[in-house]
Amino acid sequence: MIQSMTGYGTTVVAFEGKKIHVEIKSLNSKQLDLSTRIAPLYREKEMEIRQLIAEHLIRGKVEFSIWIEKEATAEAAQVNKALMENYYQQLAGFAQDHQMSDTDWMSLLVRMPDVMSKTEVELLSDEEWQMVRAGVQEAVQHLVDFRTQEGAALEKKFGEKIDNIEKLLASIEPYEKSRVEKIRSRIVDGLKQIPEAEYDKNRLEQELIYYIEKLDISEEKQRLANHLKYFRETMAGATGQGKKLGFIAQEMGREINTTGSKSNQAEMQNIVVKMKDELEQIKEQVLNAL
Repeated sequence: MIQSMTGYGTTVVAFEGKKIHVEIKSLNSKQLDLSTRIAPLYREKEMEIRQLIAEHLIRGKVEFSIWIEKEATAEAAQVNKALMENYYQQLAGFAQDHQMSDTDWMSLLVRMPDVMSKTEVELLSDEEWQMVRAGVQEAVQHLVDFRTQEGAALEKKFGEKIDNIEKLLASIEPYEKSRVEKIRSRIVDGLKQIPEAEYDKNRLEQELIYYIEKLDISEEKQRLANHLKYFRETMAGATGQGKKLGFIAQEMGREINTTGSKSNQAEMQNIVVKMKDELEQIKEQVLNAL
C-alpha cells in the first residue's frame, strides 16, 4: 500500500499545570531530513525523540516541534519571603532614621535583589517524560495515519492513469495493422509513376519486409504492458515503494517514446501524445509517494 510523504500530526499533553504541545509535519524529500525545535526541559531527550521518529518515518522532510504552555499562576513570579523579611528588618530602621515615607521604602523593598524571582530551575521527572514520550508517539501516529489517507488517494489516481494508458495502448492496434498495407501501397504506387524504372519484385518484397520490421512496435507494446502490470503489483506491495514506482515510470516513458518515434501515422502519434500526458501526471505525483 502506498503512503504519501506529506503529513501532519499533533497532540497536547497535560501535566501539573502545563500543556505540552507536540507537532510534526512532513513534505517530500529523497531521504529522511529531520529538523527539531524542542523546549529546553526536554532537550536531553532529543536523541531518543529522533530515534522514535526515524523508526516510523522512512523518508521526507520532517519538522518536529515541542513547546510548553504554562498556566498564568505557574508563570507568576514567586516572593522570596525569607529574604524579604531580612531586607525589611534592615530597611525599617534605615527608613525611620532618614524619615522616609512608607511608600518610598516599601517600593524599594520589592526591588531588592532576588526578592521577586521565578521558581527554581525545573528538572524533568521520569513521570513527566513518559507522558511526553507517549504524546510524541501519538503525534507521529497521527502523521502516519495522515500519510496513509493521502497514499490511498494517490493509489486511486495512479490506478486511473494506468487504466487510461492501457486503453490508449489497445487503441493503437487497428492503426498499426492498416499502416503496413498503407506503406506497401505508397511505395508500389510511387514506383508505378516511374514507367522506365525496373525492379526485382522479390527484392522489393524483401526490402518492404525489412522496412516494416524496423517500424514494428510489438516489442515496445509488450514491454509497456509488462511495466504497467509491474507498477500495479508494486503499488499493492509493502510501504516505501515510491522510488521503485519512479523507476518503473521512467521505463514506461522509454517505451512510449520509442513507440512514438516508430509511429509514422498521425492517428498513432496522437495516441502516443495522450499516453505521454497520462504518464507525466504519474511522474508528478510519484514524487510524493513514500
